[in-house]
Parts: sequence; structure tokens; C-alpha cells
Amino acid sequence: MSDLLERLRGRGWRLTSQRRVVAEVLDGEHVHLTADEVHARAAQRLPEISRATVYNTLGELVTLGEVTEVATDGRAKRYDPNAHQPHQHLICTGCGTIRDVHPTGNPLADLPAEQRFGFTVSDAEVVYRGLCPSCAG
Repeated sequence: MSDLLERLRGRGWRLTSQRRVVAEVLDGEHVHLTADEVHARAAQRLPEISRATVYNTLGELVTLGEVTEVATDGRAKRYDPNAHQPHQHLICTGCGTIRDVHPTGNPLADLPAEQRFGFTVSDAEVVYRGLCPSCAG
């Protein structure tokens, strides 16, 4: 069983066949699918699943904090099931490929006190951009 399915079961989330197939499609490392990609893959497993059901399920998963919505420079939002594993993203500016990365260091500590403007900083999001080997080639 996938990590996402286990987390959802642990929360007591009702796993209908539609919800289950969406969670199964999102399973894995470096998964950053658009809603349309989730729908296409889910429809291969469950042909009667509607686009609205996929969108609603993704919205519920984001609200639950089990999936993170990743916005990338005007492209379609992508959905990341690794919401409970701290990581940053590496995004190809050519094709939009996204990879999870785990840089060393602490981005919270890297923000100087005079740049905090009195904020109590609780989180930092760092996005690395560049060209993947295919696009750079």
C-alpha cells in the first residue's frame, strides 16, 4: 500500500474507489502531476472517473495537508504527495519537469535579522530553477 493511502486510512478518510485511484496515481517519489495528468492516469484504471471528481479529490487532499499544490511560473498547478517530507523543488524552465531536492543548510537561518522586519519566520520555500539535461542538450 502506498504511503499516501496509509496516511489517509490513518486519518479515517473514506476511501471510495475514485478517491483510492487518485491516491494510487499520486503515489511515488518525484510525482508532480497536473490535475489533467491525474485524471488521465486515473481513467486508465477507472474509466468512469470524472474530471470533477479528480479536481474535488485533489482539493480535499490539499485541504487535509496530505498533498501540496505546486505552482510553477504560470504553468498548470501540480500536486506533490510528499507533503510530510521536508524538501524543496528543482524546476526545469524549459519543459517544467519538477524534482524533489534536499539541500543542506537551513533557509530560515539564512535570512538575516534585519531582513525579517519583525516577523517571526516559521517556514521558507526555496525553488531552484534551471534546465534539465534534455532541455540543456
